[in-house]
Amino acid sequence: MDNLSEALEKLKLASTDSATDSVESCLDCLLKGLANNNTEASMKIQEMGVLPLLPTLLNPQSSCTPKVANIIAEVAKNEFMRSPCVEAGLIPPLVQLLNSTDQEVLLQTGRALGNICYDSHEGRSAVDLAGGAQIVAEHIKSLYQNTQPENEKLLTVFCGMLMNYSNDNDSLQAQLINMGVIPTLVKLLGIHSHNTALTEMCLIAFGNLAELESSKEQFASTNIAEELVRLFQKQTEHEKKEMIFEVLAPLAENDVIKLQLVEAGLVECLLEVVAQTVDGEREEDIAQLKTASDLMVLLLLGDESMQKLFEGGKGSVFQRVLSWIPSHNHQLQLAGALAIANFARNDGNCIHMVDTGIVQKLLELLDRHVEEGNVTVQHAALSALRNLAIPVVNKSKMLSAGVADVVLKFLQSQMPPVQFKLLGTLRMLIDTQAEAADQLGTNGKLVERLVEWCEAKDHAGVMGESNRLLSALIRHSKSKEVVRTVIQGGGVKHLVTMATSEHMIMQNEALVALGLIAALDLVAAEKDFVGASLVSVLHKLLSDERSAPEIKYNSMILICSLMGSEPLHKEVQSLAFIDVVSKLRAHENKTVSHQASLTEQRLTAQS
Repeated sequence: MDNLSEALEKLKLASTDSATDSVESCLDCLLKGLANNNTEASMKIQEMGVLPLLPTLLNPQSSCTPKVANIIAEVAKNEFMRSPCVEAGLIPPLVQLLNSTDQEVLLQTGRALGNICYDSHEGRSAVDLAGGAQIVAEHIKSLYQNTQPENEKLLTVFCGMLMNYSNDNDSLQAQLINMGVIPTLVKLLGIHSHNTALTEMCLIAFGNLAELESSKEQFASTNIAEELVRLFQKQTEHEKKEMIFEVLAPLAENDVIKLQLVEAGLVECLLEVVAQTVDGEREEDIAQLKTASDLMVLLLLGDESMQKLFEGGKGSVFQRVLSWIPSHNHQLQLAGALAIANFARNDGNCIHMVDTGIVQKLLELLDRHVEEGNVTVQHAALSALRNLAIPVVNKSKMLSAGVADVVLKFLQSQMPPVQFKLLGTLRMLIDTQAEAADQLGTNGKLVERLVEWCEAKDHAGVMGESNRLLSALIRHSKSKEVVRTVIQGGGVKHLVTMATSEHMIMQNEALVALGLIAALDLVAAEKDFVGASLVSVLHKLLSDERSAPEIKYNSMILICSLMGSEPLHKEVQSLAFIDVVSKLRAHENKTVSHQASLTEQRLTAQS
């Protein structure tokens, strides 16, 4: 280290009289010291105050300049040296050097700026202020077609510099996007795909930029999909495939790019990865299988890409995905069920799938996961069944196939996501299906569990779906037995609360169910209606100007039904309903105004 101290002292003297030869030998000594022990040598350079001398040595005309820039690049590999480099005023002269035509100067300057920017807010701000990124972006634009090795080396450094400059910084990433670097980098990837270092640098830059929403449109206007798929097909190593996956995942969130990736043949690549890794036990096989199958599901989230792969239910991709459901691998079962849920996003697809026996496969899968089951697989299979149950023609077929019975096996689940999907599936199944609604509505265990979940305040989704299913059982069965089961199970108060929901559709479903309870068994429900303050809830709904016309209409129908009960009749009289109702006779909605007249007559007649 003594040699280094000596060289640093000499450099301090030599830099003032700019004797090139002595400076050159000092710089060589410094580079040697940095090569031996970078951290120690860097600390020495910092201690002896050499950094502030370097700006004067960064002279475009001097032959020493590449060495000075190289020293800065080496020093800036240490985190503790980056801020001092900025404070020593090194950024403006380095950025000036980017205008040089000398290859070695550009290379070392790019390295120096890239290293100073690495994870350093000060470094990035200083480069931003000096306009360094713009010059580098211009260089890449003018050089990207040149495939000479020295040029590829320079492009790798420049791509790395932009990457370090913008990493994890949204505003700087947006700046690069506005400079138009994306189309240039995509072309560069196509031309230099044989160069591993440059390709990797490009992929990392894409991974950075693809996270930003504003980048997606620019990516979509290039042939990035083809380039990435082509590159993926060439890879044999796990790490390289992972790097490409990391770019594909954020890009595939964009629907236009989803379709481009499907058309470029990504799906075939993914299916191949799945086939190669499904029986693998190495960690990297398991990771690749998950990434490939997750990406496959993501591609199916786009309507156009999904429909293209469905191919009227005859697509080879659709058939392959179907074969995942009976697989022994949980990850594939999950991806298969999620894929079916995604294919089941329009009536045509749903009808075709139910007609071709997919329901049986999903039921067998669920049966394998009842005891100690995998929660994500349960959730995915229930999601698929719920979607398949939406078209009216599918409901009776699915009920005949025993879907409700299998779904009920999960009533004891403690997992809110599973509870939520279970409720949604049953609600879809019984819509317009009186017999099924009757059967489920008289199932005491189910009603008991629904009432319990109606109080799940920590899980708004489960609470809402439980209320909606309770109401649906009554509305679709119109059965006195179902009404009795709900009253005995303690469900009435929850339906009254549901009538005050902020969602109009839920308010309406509750009012119709309450109307049916009052019409079918008012005597049995009377006590619960009084206990839940139903009359005052109805008064509020009718008085509230924000209540929708159908809410007002159904509230008045319900009031008329309640008049047959003495205690409820008394409550109606004490709340002066007649005033509220008579005002509604002038309501702009004809159905509401007509019902107001009828309700007023009823109230007057029975007062």
